[in-house]
Amino acid sequence: MCSPVLVCALRGIDAFRALGAALQGWTRSRDRLSTGDSLPRALMALTPEVTFRQAILFFTEADLVAGKAQHTKLTQISFSPVVGESWRGRAESLFSFLQAGAQLLCTVLLIKPGVWSHGLPRILRDLHLEKFCVVGMKHLELGVAAAASLLPCELQQDPAAVEAHCAYLTSGTALVLCLQRPNAVKKLMDLLGPEDPQLAQALDPRLWRAQYGTSTVQNGFYGSRSYAMAVQDVKLFFPEGLCCAQGQPVQEQEV
Repeated sequence: MCSPVLVCALRGIDAFRALGAALQGWTRSRDRLSTGDSLPRALMALTPEVTFRQAILFFTEADLVAGKAQHTKLTQISFSPVVGESWRGRAESLFSFLQAGAQLLCTVLLIKPGVWSHGLPRILRDLHLEKFCVVGMKHLELGVAAAASLLPCELQQDPAAVEAHCAYLTSGTALVLCLQRPNAVKKLMDLLGPEDPQLAQALDPRLWRAQYGTSTVQNGFYGSRSYAMAVQDVKLFFPEGLCCAQGQPVQEQEV
């Protein structure tokens, strides 16, 4: 090659999709600016396996872990609160992270009033088929504040929408499940589909909101929309802890 290249090892939530979307936008901007080769081009690995094979071509363990080389190209640091101790940093090896495989994560599924009482056996069967493990379960009557906290930010700005959703969510008993599996948050969102059951029906009749929902208010389910929200939802609905859950404690996951 006649020109130098920059090789980066990156880590983030939903990294492949997020980086792919960012590069796609950057490429469109690049093509509008120049039709030649004066601007740089970017390539990315598309799977964890390819990432690992390419990483070992360009980096060593010392390059990726603090304290093993005088000049560290990349350091993976995570922070976790420890009872009785101050915040501490922990260096993680990218190689160890990739070799360990997908981490078990928790997410929360709330089955709304009127749905779980007649659909629970089928829902539990489908969760089992999708390799979810139920590590927490309780039925409860939501208060107005808890019901409002489950709404997307855009809906919380609409008083009429908040009133309609809260009236429904507090009209009966809901069933809350804490579910665990690799990539749990995204997998559950993929199963539920869009908030609007009609849109879900148009996309795929097998989506859960297409099967169980009747309107944007009575759409059958609430699911944690992000990993950060899943951690908060677990703390909200299961403050006493989970049954047989594996992985990091919720206090560490919150960071």
